Amino acid sequence: MYRFSIGDEDWIIIFSPHLSLEAKEKEGIIRSIAIMGPQWAGFSHGESFVIFHQQIGAIVIRIEKVPSLILTVSAVVSRDRWYINDQNIIEPFEN
Repeated sequence: MYRFSIGDEDWIIIFSPHLSLEAKEKEGIIRSIAIMGPQWAGFSHGESFVIFHQQIGAIVIRIEKVPSLILTVSAVVSRDRWYINDQNIIEPFEN
């Protein structure tokens, strides 16, 4: 669990228990969330957003505002697991 403030709001970042991430990956995720800052603070309770990180992959984050201000990193999908639906053909996003 990590805590930080944006303006007068105190936020908590937690990682879903099913995720097994190295400390370096967690630091990269936290840094990305901090850089995004006030942009996600305007989202509503229950919304999610995705950050595409070059080394880590797609990071899925859920926002909770009741009863506390919590960002939950719920999934991390590495780039080799990205797929695209192109005219009803599912192919890897990158070759």
